[in-house]
Amino acid sequence: MIDHYDWAGGREAMLRFGPDTGPVVVAALPLFEEANRTRALVVTMLRALAERGIASALPDLPGQGESVVPTEEVTLADWQEAFGAAAAWLGNPHTVAIRGGALVTLGARRKSSWVFAPVDGSTLVRDLQRARQITQPNAPLLIDLATTAPAGTRTEAAGTGLSVDLLHPLVHAIPDRATPNRLTRLESDPGEANAKFPGAPLWRRAEPGNDPTLAELLADDIAAWVRSCEG
Repeated sequence: MIDHYDWAGGREAMLRFGPDTGPVVVAALPLFEEANRTRALVVTMLRALAERGIASALPDLPGQGESVVPTEEVTLADWQEAFGAAAAWLGNPHTVAIRGGALVTLGARRKSSWVFAPVDGSTLVRDLQRARQITQPNAPLLIDLATTAPAGTRTEAAGTGLSVDLLHPLVHAIPDRATPNRLTRLESDPGEANAKFPGAPLWRRAEPGNDPTLAELLADDIAAWVRSCEG
């Protein structure tokens, strides 16, 4: 079902899955192009959660998905505020964050936090810089941390307009560490985790993809986690 939520900057779309009663999960997609590459996986995972009796929602963030807000006009604080509004719209949900989504769930009121393959903001900025160098080999750095660009300064990476008002906070951002928290990763990821799963990092592929087997495994883990938190 297509729903919506309101935040201080306007109204954004939100997909809803599962029953009308019981616990609910609100998911935060990865950021930038990684969101497009993993959206099918996340939707498959949320549909699998619905089959397990867990309701869920997938909100678009301003400047992402179907949002009409230009990406170069949003900040990290906007994303965090919008996600917090989506969570509040749903009552007191559990949050599920994938990759850079763990940078926008900060401050959201929720019962628990489940995170998959989190990444810090500096890594995302480096990835944007590499994408920029492919198309613009002689282009300067996206941001120069040694200097302060005027507020509202625009730049671009891989065809996406960006603002220094987003990039400067993003490069210092670290993933959400809310408690209670369950941290999960792929088996190929050497980082610490409560659980690891077989699968490929779809966010690294050139085109959007899906992994229904991984989606089912993640849905099983989220459902068990949510029920343990619900008591």
